[in-house]
Amino acid sequence: MRVLQINSFFTVGGPPRIVNGIYDTLVENGHECKIAAAREKQYKPEDSIQIGGKYDAYINALSCRLFDDDGFRSKAATRELVHEIEEYDPDIIHLHNLHGYYINIEILFEYLKRCGKPVFWTLHDCWSFTGHCTHFSLFGCEQWKTQCCACIQTREYPSCYLKGKPLKNYERKKAAFTGVQNMTIITPSEWLGNLAKQSFLREYPVKVVNNGVDLTKFSPITSDFKSRHGLDEKLVVLGVAQVWGERKGLYDFFKLANMLSEDYQVVLVGLSEKQLKEVPANVIGLARTNSVEELAKIYSAADVFVNLTYEDNFPTVNIEALACGTPIITYDTGGSPEIADAENEIVCKQGDLSTVKTAIESMVENSDKFNIERLTKNAYKYSRQNMTNKYVDLYVDAIFMKCGGGIAQLNLYYVAGTESGVEEVFAA
Repeated sequence: MRVLQINSFFTVGGPPRIVNGIYDTLVENGHECKIAAAREKQYKPEDSIQIGGKYDAYINALSCRLFDDDGFRSKAATRELVHEIEEYDPDIIHLHNLHGYYINIEILFEYLKRCGKPVFWTLHDCWSFTGHCTHFSLFGCEQWKTQCCACIQTREYPSCYLKGKPLKNYERKKAAFTGVQNMTIITPSEWLGNLAKQSFLREYPVKVVNNGVDLTKFSPITSDFKSRHGLDEKLVVLGVAQVWGERKGLYDFFKLANMLSEDYQVVLVGLSEKQLKEVPANVIGLARTNSVEELAKIYSAADVFVNLTYEDNFPTVNIEALACGTPIITYDTGGSPEIADAENEIVCKQGDLSTVKTAIESMVENSDKFNIERLTKNAYKYSRQNMTNKYVDLYVDAIFMKCGGGIAQLNLYYVAGTESGVEEVFAA
């Protein structure tokens, strides 16, 4: 089996970790995979396709600032990508983030509509069915169900500082994204899947495949984090985000720090240089770390992990904390509560900090209920291996349905996992 994945980044952020996990599982099982992306270092150079040149993203981002046209530039780069896809001739094409100033969705989808190959598209946010934004929950907007006209988020990513074009973008996306013969939408959460079913993507089947994390890297480990920061006598309340702001509950954490007693210490990981200068004295702020080992140490040292997000899909930070033996408190936002289990998570009403405070104190007082063994056991259902196996099962199923195969053949093919195995199954 030969698979091509398309994403904006090779290595940075949550979606690339999913892309690279799928790559590893396919290659380990004797299949082929290539990753096509635009930015950051290539994961496996020998199996990578670079989309666009060095400065394409900067030029496209500038154009978006002026004309609100993310997804509608990069014509030459996308034609070259289509040529590369035709040369590679994959059995499966798997799309991920198509926003990010690097691809022309109309050229790409014109190819997908004529190539006849099975297509999977994992939605990591809501951009695919809106006229501009990646999320809209914070503002309670529902224009996306019919058409986007007057967007109040044009200055939010993908940012436009002049007059936006939400209606035109919505209509162009709808025309591009609908009408693919053999496409399946995949969402990491039931929440996002339900939104997709209400959008113009409703014509496609929607499958839910939860995000997963690498449990060989995220697990309870001996940590010197508390001693290094003088917190041995403190109860650490941890928050982690790749990009902090109002949407991720940054200011709620500041308020929460003032509500908790001196027994507690709020620690936030992933702050920008500017935010680090603005952090209140009763909050410890740390920059984003690229060291998975260091992040696992921080998770392991924390007494409670708190996620005060106002917009989210299926946050992997929750799973990472759980895998490191740290219980979770989250707002009832997006797909974040779907990880909820009475043994590992407490869900609070969005914005209700008094309930969050009570939940933190309850977790500390009843720490035996949230013991490490039970927490890490619950994390296994969200392992990267489980996630990638589900994706591979979907790929194989799609190939066999296209070729008139059946479930019995599907299982044999998956176990075989080699080109010789494919020949034996098709021969059967």
